Amino acid sequence: MKIGFTGTQSIGKTTLVNALKETPEFKDYITRTERSKKLMKMGVPLNTDSTLKGQTLFLAERARELMCENIITDRTVIDVIAFSNASKSMSYLDKEDFSNYAKNLISEYDHIFYVSPEGVQIEDNGVRETDSEYRGLIDFTIKNILTLYNHKIKNLHTISGSTESRIEQVKRAISL
Repeated sequence: MKIGFTGTQSIGKTTLVNALKETPEFKDYITRTERSKKLMKMGVPLNTDSTLKGQTLFLAERARELMCENIITDRTVIDVIAFSNASKSMSYLDKEDFSNYAKNLISEYDHIFYVSPEGVQIEDNGVRETDSEYRGLIDFTIKNILTLYNHKIKNLHTISGSTESRIEQVKRAISL
């Protein structure tokens, strides 16, 4: 099973994936979390400065994850599309071409969980953008992508609340 979490930055997706891997139901799953710091150290521009090449690297990571069985990841192809669309460095045509290509991988996920930012404060981890307007833009963009490509999504779930509550919502959604 391929499980992906999507949502704007600083809402607890990484925390959730790390907590899920500690549960008996997901002990045999591969988990992938937070790769932005590594790419930033390699000189890959992030957030509003992301480029076509940089977003292609992020997409390649998501594609590699989708080649695995029983994986849980704190980012999806949808996130990559959203961040590319919010980039100030990419041209409109590059954004459109990139999105048209990347959308073909969305149907690979068995379950996509949209994680709501409601009630979650932004934390500064030294990598993510902490501007609340940018955070709102990413959330808005992700929700639009979920609507636009809903026909490609096998199972879409919205979750919110504490990490413990989110874990229970995930288990119920996939019937564990």
